[in-house]
Amino acid sequence: MAARALMFQGTGSDVGKSLIVAGLCRALVLRGLKVLPFKPQNMSNNAAVTEDGGEIGRAQALQARAARVPPSVHMNPVLLKPQSEVGAQIVVQGRVYGRATAAEFQQIKPELMAFVQDSFARLKGEADLVLVEGAGSASEINLRANDIANMGFARAAGVPVVLIGDIDRGGVIASLVGTKAVIDAGDAALICGFLINKFRGDPKLFADGMALIAAATEWEALGLVPFFPGARLLPAEDALALEAARPAKPDARVKIAVPILPHIANFDDLDPLDAEPAVELVRVRPGAALPGDAALIILPGSKATIADLASFREAGFDIDIVAHLRRGGAVLGLCGGYQMLGRTIHDPNGIEGPTGSAQGLGLLDVETTLSAEKRLEPVGGATFDEAPFTGYEMHMGVTDGPDRVRPFARLAGGVAEGAISTDGRVIGTYIHGLFADDAQRSAWLARLGGDQSGVVYDASIEDTLDRLAAHLEAHIDVDRLLELSR
Repeated sequence: MAARALMFQGTGSDVGKSLIVAGLCRALVLRGLKVLPFKPQNMSNNAAVTEDGGEIGRAQALQARAARVPPSVHMNPVLLKPQSEVGAQIVVQGRVYGRATAAEFQQIKPELMAFVQDSFARLKGEADLVLVEGAGSASEINLRANDIANMGFARAAGVPVVLIGDIDRGGVIASLVGTKAVIDAGDAALICGFLINKFRGDPKLFADGMALIAAATEWEALGLVPFFPGARLLPAEDALALEAARPAKPDARVKIAVPILPHIANFDDLDPLDAEPAVELVRVRPGAALPGDAALIILPGSKATIADLASFREAGFDIDIVAHLRRGGAVLGLCGGYQMLGRTIHDPNGIEGPTGSAQGLGLLDVETTLSAEKRLEPVGGATFDEAPFTGYEMHMGVTDGPDRVRPFARLAGGVAEGAISTDGRVIGTYIHGLFADDAQRSAWLARLGGDQSGVVYDASIEDTLDRLAAHLEAHIDVDRLLELSR
């Protein structure tokens, strides 16, 4: 028998769709159901590698973890990864499918619907219940004609919809009632209920609000979900998470600075450091200077390395980083950040935009040639100081040069990876997920003069997912959700 399904759409981006689906995945698994997450179309530069060597949005990887199943390319069959100049890279069922501008993508959506339906059918054949996450806003009626992410998918697959509104941003009554007013009547008929997310305060004070929305929309009120502070401990997919306020760390002994550039990718690399009480992780936007008292500057991944390198220079970060090294600080480049640290980046095939080359920061004696072939692979091994690690590679390009004689790591089988400068203070690597490994993170803290980590990162993620599941069980009518699924 094919699985039942239920879809969660939002009145806008960042209303908490991903988090609610993750929490419900864990809650229903704890009830003994086999649950699989699914997002037809996603837009994010924060991606995860699947066991079969594909890639999906980070949120679906977290949801798979919540459901206690391995991530699959079919959980997110269409992934858009924004780039400069050329619009977005399109990943279909885990593999690069092509590139398109926003206007061009609207035209090719119909051909992608077949992949979406194929992946959905595969998941339905393997589960008791498929929880589907929409993208952006359900009320984007200007994009409805070829939609594969929200109501277009729901109509094609016959999946009932729960609409989520975010009260924290204000105007939640208008956003929910307004959605009912603007969408097609056939689409509105698929919406069976609504949730209010991120509530703060006394829920009795919004009882009338829930009733007003239900009366105006004729949709069932399914829950008023209080704000969940633990959300900041889970890997985020949307770059809006980079703007979120973080609690003060009065006991922090190690300061790490990260320049935030327009096309930052896989920024969840930073989350385990943020979870360390002894680490003050400072995210620096253009317009501010990299702090002079940082022990380490991390250049994170980028989906548009050459464009972000130009932004780095425009912000004056290139001057800051030279001063940082002069003071005895250390620098780590991850993936695109590694490429920026070299002497030159060549793009002979126009992978990121116009063909040509760009001068790198020259802090590592290596150069990179971008290529169409994408390396997607889980990796493990040990770094130069014998600290073990597990992680993954996700990049397009080959980096080589004299500093590669001092590799940052040895992968399984003895393959050399990354590069270290002659003075040992500049390191580049293609390995993502380094800091999620407790042993590797402890090694970095020791290098920077801190104490050994006391955080067991994987266990903290599992605990947070369990607490999220309990939180949703307490505030959502989960039994009713199961009844509404079909």
